[in-house]
Formats: sequence, C-alpha cells, structure tokens
Amino acid sequence: MLDRKFIIQNADLVRENCQRRAADCDIDQIISLETERLVKLKLAEDLNRQANETSKQIPKAENADQRNALIEQGRELRLQKDTAQRERDQLDATIVELQVAIPNLTHPEVPTGGEDDAKELSFGKSPKPEFDFEILDHVDLGVKHDLFDFEAGAKVAGAGFYYLKNAAVRIDLALQQYAISFLSEQGFTPITTPDLALTSILKGIGFTPRGPETQIYSVENSELNLVGTAEITLGGMLAGQTLDAEQLPVLLCGLSHCFRTEAGAAGRATKGLYRVHQFTKVEMFAFTSPESSDAMHLKMRDYECAIFDALEVPYRVIDTATGDLGGPAYRKFDLEAWMPGRGDGGAWGEVTSTSNCTDYQARRLGVRFKKVGQKGTEFVHTLNGTAVATGRAMIAILENNQCADGSIRIPKVLQPWVGTEVLKPGF
Repeated sequence: MLDRKFIIQNADLVRENCQRRAADCDIDQIISLETERLVKLKLAEDLNRQANETSKQIPKAENADQRNALIEQGRELRLQKDTAQRERDQLDATIVELQVAIPNLTHPEVPTGGEDDAKELSFGKSPKPEFDFEILDHVDLGVKHDLFDFEAGAKVAGAGFYYLKNAAVRIDLALQQYAISFLSEQGFTPITTPDLALTSILKGIGFTPRGPETQIYSVENSELNLVGTAEITLGGMLAGQTLDAEQLPVLLCGLSHCFRTEAGAAGRATKGLYRVHQFTKVEMFAFTSPESSDAMHLKMRDYECAIFDALEVPYRVIDTATGDLGGPAYRKFDLEAWMPGRGDGGAWGEVTSTSNCTDYQARRLGVRFKKVGQKGTEFVHTLNGTAVATGRAMIAILENNQCADGSIRIPKVLQPWVGTEVLKPGF
C-alpha cells in the first residue's frame, strides 16, 4: 500500500492516479479521518500524562481522603485515556481499510485505458506460422495424440480441471525443467513453494482472499488459502525481515501449482487449457533496492522473451494499460503468444506477465533493508514475473508446431526431456 503520509501530502497526485486507474478511492475521507485520529492520539497522550502526574501526587497526600480522591482521579483519567485510545485505534483501522484500496502509483510511460489500450512494444524472433492445411486447436490435437482428459477431470473435480496424459506430461515437465535451468543460470535460486498461504500473506501481496469477487480458493474454518501464484509464497518468505543492502537483489524462481476460481470464464477463446482452475507455473520474484527496480523489471521482461524465443513461439510484448494493472503494479509487461487455434482464425493469448510493484507489497509485508552507516531502514522493491505457465505455453507449442500429417514438432530446447524431435500420434 502507499504510505499514509505520502497520500495526505500528495492528495491531488494520488487522487488523479486513482482516476487514471479507474479505482474508486476516497482520499478526502482518509484526510479527514487522519486529522481526527491525530486529535484522539494527542488527547490520549495528554490524559496519560495527567494520569501519571496524578499518580505521583498520591504518596504526597496529606490524609486518606485526599489520597482516595487522587486515586479516583487517576482511575478516571486512565479510563478516559483508554476510551480515547480505542477511538484512535478504530479510526486507524478504518483508515487502513481505505488505504489498502488505493492502487500503487503508475509509471509515466504506462498507457491510460483498458485492455484495448495496451501499447504494443515488440515481437519475438519466431514469425507466425503459415499453414496450407486445415489446422486443429490444442483440444483437437490433444484428442489426436491422447494428451488430455477433460471429461475425467470434470467428473473427478468439476469443470475446469483436467488430466494430462502421455506426451503432455513430458512436455509439462520439460517446460518446468527448461525454465528452472535457464533462470538458475541467471542467478535465481530455485524453490518449490507451499500450495497454501495464510490470509495475512495474501493480503500483504495485494490479493483479496475472501469475499464475493475473490478468485482465491479458501479453506473453510481456517486462515489458509490455495495460492493462485507463487508470487504469494515467494513474497511471503521474507515477510517481517530486514536485509542488509549488500544482500540485494534477492532473486527467486518458484515452482508451484496455482489454483484460481476463474469465476465467469467461459467461451471458445478460453476453452481447453487456456483458463483452468489448476495449473503449474515457474514464477520469478525479486527483492531489490528502490533505485534498481526499473532495471530489474526490464531484465525480467527480457528473460521471459528469451524463454519464449527458445521455445520457438511467436509472441508480442505489450505495455499494459492502467485499467489492467492490478492494485500493486507500478508497471506491467505482458507476453502474448500467437495461438492459431484460438478464437476464429487465431488470436494472441497472454502467456506471461511481469510487474514492478515498487514498495507497495513490501510496506504491507514489512520487508526492509538497511544501508551501511544508515540509521533507519527503507522498504525494498518487489517484482514478479511468469517464467512459464505450462498449460498456456503448451497450447502455443502444440498449435504453432502442428504439421499436415498430424505430427507436432517439439522445440529443440525441450527435446532432451520430451525424448523426441517430432510428436506422432501414439507416441
């Protein structure tokens, strides 16, 4: 979240930023409540001081009546102090509720608007394929090669769940192995994370784990939730810690299952593996100094590009518009892969995103760093990025590499793990 003092001292800037991001935030109410909170704080401090002064007078009382009167006066002052303190705490809690709804500030180069206003920045090395035969989407390719079982998945767990079979399992594991190997070479520490996290950690990252609009599966009668991304568990690893500046950046790549309710998702463009309730993902996460986060953001975008160039998948990079950033993100780049079988005649589909969240998450999670010789501490900056979400990557690989005879070419970097150069029916 944004610093409260910053919000109040820069009310017009914050208000304008909320409007740009289509966020409904009441900055004036925060200012009003904070003024009232400070009054209650001062009152509580004054009453506490008076109570202490009264207590000091008790031993000096000349008689029992005077002593009892001072005791009663001290008791009354402390009751008044406790009341003022409770009122201050209630005001503080209300302010925090309003404060956490305010989105992060926005990078000046981010385009204003919604999904259709994203700015196209660049394209990958692989061109869109040209087919001289009737192509299949990944669902039909899956039938031909016996790769998926959506019907059994729905029977066992409900719609949106599925089984991977045969070569799909090898491709899924190959994508994980390649992404982890690549990122390890870039200095990221590989980590397998829990599939569950406490509500406090989700809120710290900026997710809404409970309520009618949540995309999170929550465990009943507990504070645990299934994670929608390893961003949650990787960010939570250092919650409440203070690092030395020399330890930064901390680079992590997390392998985890991801669970999302995907409420309301339906339609041809989202069928099959594109929008499901469970998938596997390798996630990048970085803790950096404030002055390094912009450069790290560009690096993480470049790592995503390098991965999908190696996977021989056509893609474009977009600078996401303000309305699609999400509360914590200062700036977000998406990679959208070309999926020939998506929609009518093919369409771009998001396969990765990387966000610079500046100190927005770190402030909630309490992750700080200290420079040598510096008295105080600063909040770190946090960044996250998808290395590969295996389901969507598999869609792009299968659909772009299909051949007229029904076979599917396997990208060279995956061949050692898949065990073949060309996937033929029955493999």
